[in-house]
Amino acid sequence: MTGAPTVCYRHSDRPTGLSCTECGKPICVECSRDAAVGQKCPECARHTGRGRVVDARQAVRGPSFETSPVTFSIIGLTVLVFFFTSVIPSEAGDDLWRQLVFFGPLIEDGEIWRMLTVTLLHGSFLHIGFNMYALYLFGPLLERQTGSVPFATMYLASAAAGSLASLLFGEAVPAVGASGAIFGLFGAWLFVSYKIRSTPAGRAMFNQLSVLLAINLALPFFVSRIDWRAHLGGLAGGILIAFLWSQLAVGRPNAKAIRTVTAGAVLVASLAVAIAV
Repeated sequence: MTGAPTVCYRHSDRPTGLSCTECGKPICVECSRDAAVGQKCPECARHTGRGRVVDARQAVRGPSFETSPVTFSIIGLTVLVFFFTSVIPSEAGDDLWRQLVFFGPLIEDGEIWRMLTVTLLHGSFLHIGFNMYALYLFGPLLERQTGSVPFATMYLASAAAGSLASLLFGEAVPAVGASGAIFGLFGAWLFVSYKIRSTPAGRAMFNQLSVLLAINLALPFFVSRIDWRAHLGGLAGGILIAFLWSQLAVGRPNAKAIRTVTAGAVLVASLAVAIAV
């Protein structure tokens, strides 16, 4: 990184990776006001006409489809596919499983979609429960702060990065799960919390995420058949995307478009490397 770090426009002593999605001004956590279209600065969050922006710190209800449509759509689709392929026995479900599962030799033969569709399959209730609960915890706020389209693109890009790591360094065995994409969310939040670690909230978030990641990365040593390569690949993809967003999108009036294009570039690059190997 070169040059002075980006700081909050109201607090010059606070480096930040957040920006107002309406005017583009850099803002710190204290100045951020969450709205359905992302985070806003205090000025843009003021009431205009009959519309009203709700400060998330004052909200009494949790995440909803209204504020986080992509997150809840992913959860709904993933649960639906799980029941169709793993809970309700059927020939159609078995066929769908075979079409969506990650398998290196088939990907190398050109079935590149498996690098993404693997996120829809899970092997047990515990597996899907952990992944979807993690998505519910970490997805909605990130979607609101970055925008639904950039968030969806980042989710797919993290999944592709995780699949690429598994393809390059893993064994030629079938694999399922959204862990690569979920670890991408972990990576994005880890980067954000590291950037704002000088604040109490940022420091607490960074410490909590570090412990959570340490536990998850240690699980493969005690539980067999966990694809830790996909975890690391997704984590790296999420950190990379968050870093690029902080460098290219913060303070820009077209921040959401930049985020979408940046995450899309990581997605395309991951798929391109998989095709080339």
